[in-house]
Amino acid sequence: QVQLVESGGGLVQPGGSLRLSCAASGSKFIINAVMGWYRQAPGQEREFVADFTSGGLTNYADSVKGRFTISRDNRENTVYLQMNSLKPEDTAVYFCNLNFPRWLLLDENDYWGQGTQVTVSS
Repeated sequence: QVQLVESGGGLVQPGGSLRLSCAASGSKFIINAVMGWYRQAPGQEREFVADFTSGGLTNYADSVKGRFTISRDNRENTVYLQMNSLKPEDTAVYFCNLNFPRWLLLDENDYWGQGTQVTVSS
């Protein structure tokens, strides 16, 4: 069973920085998965933030482009989200996501972490 353990959230002032980490375990196929981050603010739907494909490609939501950077360490099965120039509207619970490609024919393809709170406030 895949497990995702997140860390790095907290309270930061506007303009500040935080780095989130998500360590995956429990499968030999993690290297084949897309790993990424989503967030959910109070009263809003969960939204995509960024992801890192198995092929090394990265994707970002328009709202975070130029401020957030996603990276991945395949030796440690860990994905990171470096968040700079944080704004109050970045306040949300941030969730790590791992998604296996369908061609692996696994029983379950989609996994989520427990979430970590990021609060941007003065």
